[in-house]
Amino acid sequence: MFNKSVLWTRLLAASAIAASMLAVPAHAEQTCFPSKFGPDDQIGNLNYVTPEKTLQASKLIKTGKAYRLGIETNKNTPAFAPRTFELTVVQPGQENGPLGPSKTSYNDDIINGWVGIGSQLDGLGHIGIDNVYYNCNKASDFVRKDGLRKLGIENVPAIATRAVLLDMTAYFGMNPVKEGTPFNKAEIEGAMKRQGIKSIEKGDVVLFYTGWAKLIGKDDARYNAGEPGLGVEGARYLASLGVAMVGSDSWAVEVLPAEPEAGTFEVHQILLTMNGIHILENMNTEEMVKDQAWESFFTLGPSRITGAVQAIINPIAIK
Repeated sequence: MFNKSVLWTRLLAASAIAASMLAVPAHAEQTCFPSKFGPDDQIGNLNYVTPEKTLQASKLIKTGKAYRLGIETNKNTPAFAPRTFELTVVQPGQENGPLGPSKTSYNDDIINGWVGIGSQLDGLGHIGIDNVYYNCNKASDFVRKDGLRKLGIENVPAIATRAVLLDMTAYFGMNPVKEGTPFNKAEIEGAMKRQGIKSIEKGDVVLFYTGWAKLIGKDDARYNAGEPGLGVEGARYLASLGVAMVGSDSWAVEVLPAEPEAGTFEVHQILLTMNGIHILENMNTEEMVKDQAWESFFTLGPSRITGAVQAIINPIAIK
């Protein structure tokens, strides 16, 4: 005879397994996400920044006003532990005074610190899923102590495209926006509607203004402890639109503490590992917000350090 108690036990077990699967990140059982641009692709959605895209974005320039988006970087800049930064200025070979009959003197400088500090670009070799990185590159195949053999910053092309700036302080009515506040599809579209932005398009750079960078030097402990930012659904939404880069005036771009069901830096995984979307951290958009420069011409050419994971940057936006 069929044992109903055994069937009921099995049904309960199956339900428990299904429930547990819902509680883990969606990509937990998948680590390899092939690039839609082919097996040799190393730049991800920057492939969408075509000459045609650049030409179209250049038409956004109306006043010619340029904005530098990098913040100052120094030994006091708060950063994700254990990152530190130190600058040393030296005058080599001048122990006995200036050089030659023309009495030439000069200064050089040495940086001893982490690249991922201050205003920075996260490359596609920065974050992976179980040691598998963008376009199914396994860490054992390309990560070396003296530099990445693939996905290094030197591969980032010259970038000139449209930037969309979303003022989340105005949307939420607080400045800075409270830590732990996620930006998902509803919040992104709500901010767009409020600012009169009709669309986010392929190859765009999306920047969030949260007021978080104003804490630097005033409340570094709070700045480092968390932040408002992009949520898991919001990251997937922007990825579905084909954006090239996502940035914010915060140190991680994504919301921290993370959403209840989110994994560790899962937004980074969605953007970098799964979709090839570069991340821009600590972007200074304060002046742009004052000028309501919601759409602008964005340009960036990071230093081409071979095999680097990240880059200290100062992008320029022009209104």
